Amino acid sequence: MATTATAAPKGGFNFDYYARNEMLAEKGVKLPKATKTGTTIVGCLYKDGLVLGADTRATAGPIVADKNCEKIHYLAPNMYCCGAGTAADTEFTTNLIASKLELHTLATGREARVATAMTMLKQMLFRYQGHIGAALVLGGFDVTGPHLYTIYPHGSTDKLPFVTMGSGSLAAMSVFESKWRADLTRDEAVDLVKDAIEAGIFNDLGSGSNVDVCVITKGNVEYLRNYKKPNERAPKLQSYKFARGTTSTLTSDFRKFVDVIEGDAMDIS
Repeated sequence: MATTATAAPKGGFNFDYYARNEMLAEKGVKLPKATKTGTTIVGCLYKDGLVLGADTRATAGPIVADKNCEKIHYLAPNMYCCGAGTAADTEFTTNLIASKLELHTLATGREARVATAMTMLKQMLFRYQGHIGAALVLGGFDVTGPHLYTIYPHGSTDKLPFVTMGSGSLAAMSVFESKWRADLTRDEAVDLVKDAIEAGIFNDLGSGSNVDVCVITKGNVEYLRNYKKPNERAPKLQSYKFARGTTSTLTSDFRKFVDVIEGDAMDIS
């Protein structure tokens, strides 16, 4: 009897069903929408390093899917990456590049450079021509100093002293353009990033909840999860629970709809 060998699963992303989905869409079939993060992500350099920031709201269309998601992803001990766009794409893309950076470090015996991570990310995103919806802010500190990049879903990149991305990026950029300067201290840079994220939270419907901050300096990373919570729910003014017996009961009845006879029970042996 002949045996058939099962093919090894492909690595990375798979777009085998893209043509099928396009055909279904043309016939009027409504396909499920991906969970996207209407997001505010930012980063800025200061005199001793750099600070990354992100909000924590994940949306699925008009619905807030997660009020406290993490959008600042680990890449290597000396670099982190903020993600905006399709939540799954940002998470799995950064996980994949983090794995490649670890292999690169083990092979070379050296700490990976930020430019290496940027090149890996842009080449991967360009290969998929925007079908991976990941807009990224990459920041890290290597032997050449602090570096800050933006990486767009189609693979283009920018290298700037302060950057913003996501649906709340314009509101955040207005804060940077009015307050950023090259000689910021650590506390001033953290406060500036916090103000930029809060500008996105309060002026963009896709951004919301809390502020996450990541401070990267030479040989050190400080991840400040939920650094600020500008939208904490206030306690209710009064209780809306009704005491037992508030509503009178006219009648009470219990009916047994199914009679289980010996032998009718499910056999679970």
